Amino acid sequence: MSSDVRFTDFKSDKQPTWCPGCGDFGTMNGMMKALANTGNSPDDTFIVAGIGCSGKIGTYMHSYALHGVHGRALPVGAGVKIANPDLEVMVAGGDGDGYSIGAGHFVHAVRRNVDMSYVVMDNRIYGLTKGQFSPTSREDFETSTSPEGTKQAPVNPLALALASGGTFIAQSFSSDAKRHTEIVQRAIEHDGFGFVNVYSPCVTFNDVDTYDYFRESLVDLGEDDSYDPADRDAAKQVILDGDKEYQGVIYEQEDSVPYEERMGFDQDMSDIPDGAPENAMDLVREFY
Repeated sequence: MSSDVRFTDFKSDKQPTWCPGCGDFGTMNGMMKALANTGNSPDDTFIVAGIGCSGKIGTYMHSYALHGVHGRALPVGAGVKIANPDLEVMVAGGDGDGYSIGAGHFVHAVRRNVDMSYVVMDNRIYGLTKGQFSPTSREDFETSTSPEGTKQAPVNPLALALASGGTFIAQSFSSDAKRHTEIVQRAIEHDGFGFVNVYSPCVTFNDVDTYDYFRESLVDLGEDDSYDPADRDAAKQVILDGDKEYQGVIYEQEDSVPYEERMGFDQDMSDIPDGAPENAMDLVREFY
């Protein structure tokens, strides 16, 4: 950890190919600022990404990185953190990657509570594959694959996280740079799985969930002095409120104990010695 790290240290020399105005620019900038603010450096940071517009974020950030397969970024991130607890692990993905094919991994990553952060760029559409509806699209959202609306209720990722035993659940807006950075920083500092769903508008294919819509609709829980993120019942009310869009730390379990600590995984297991483990052949012969 270092106090001399700047967020620009996390910028790579690769230029993003996202559409001009894409919310993912703001999301990534907040991630880099949060990592720098917490004293992490590129040398002790590992970024894992999935598939979709967010998938190349590891290319655009200067750190250790892996571009995984569709829906499988979370188990890779968990494996990295358990193998080397000294690394700051951040997994990035989109609503399609995380809440569709990756939904099963999401549930188990949340309940396992490995000490890492998960930032999801939720634009409520499949952007990379040219505008099909996603798991978080509205029921009446018209796209090329849902010309009369999706005819199904959207997935509520915050509710899924709470029901799975989440210890840190938050939501931010990519255009609100200061708050977004603060919220991601809180996720990094949390002892356990820090989940942040980010409203990250798609300016090309989604003309409903726009920057203007979120600016007009967002309710910031940080401005409500009476709201207590440690109150699970209060968090449940906010999460199930279908009439409002919220940002802020919605729920945080203050006595959270990360999976690695509970299991006693405190050693760096990433340095694997050459050759087969001792008595490995005896084990093979026992079964064959």
